[in-house]
Amino acid sequence: MQSLLASIRIAAATMLICVAFYATAVWAVAQAISPDTANGSLITSKDGAIIGSRQVAQAFTRPEYFWPRPSAVDYDGAGAGGSNLSPTSSKVTDRGKEIVERYGATPANPLPADLAAASGAGLDPHISEAAAVYQAARVAEARGMDKARLESLIRRAAFSPGGFLTKERIVNVLELNLVLDRL
Repeated sequence: MQSLLASIRIAAATMLICVAFYATAVWAVAQAISPDTANGSLITSKDGAIIGSRQVAQAFTRPEYFWPRPSAVDYDGAGAGGSNLSPTSSKVTDRGKEIVERYGATPANPLPADLAAASGAGLDPHISEAAAVYQAARVAEARGMDKARLESLIRRAAFSPGGFLTKERIVNVLELNLVLDRL
């Protein structure tokens, strides 16, 4: 009986240390180092309403907005992940054809790969600068704005996340769309 009570005390102490203390310590360190990221990188409106997160893609379908990468999980953070479909699946082929038609891509004007393929989690909030420029004509026309001005906004919004590791520049779709809404 004594060994049972000792085992229960050890299990309770271990759970307390591993669950409560460790989780609290990780939370506190995250809050100290990068509170914005630790709290979800949320973007709020002037009245404090949450618009979205810098780290999670949202579905934009109207022509006056830049569109993100396709999502196998319909941009649902609770179900993040790939489709688990084989590349030879007819569903993948049909989805690819649908995307190409949606963008009006042609052999002379091919679609950038990131606009045709979902990311691993299906929630990537970024597209390549090339993918944003590819959409610029549609967005400029829908907003009645000069395409050159829009491309300038894209260049200003683009950044290289890999530093010296990669030169490919990316754009956060939500942030770029919010910049356009403020114009």
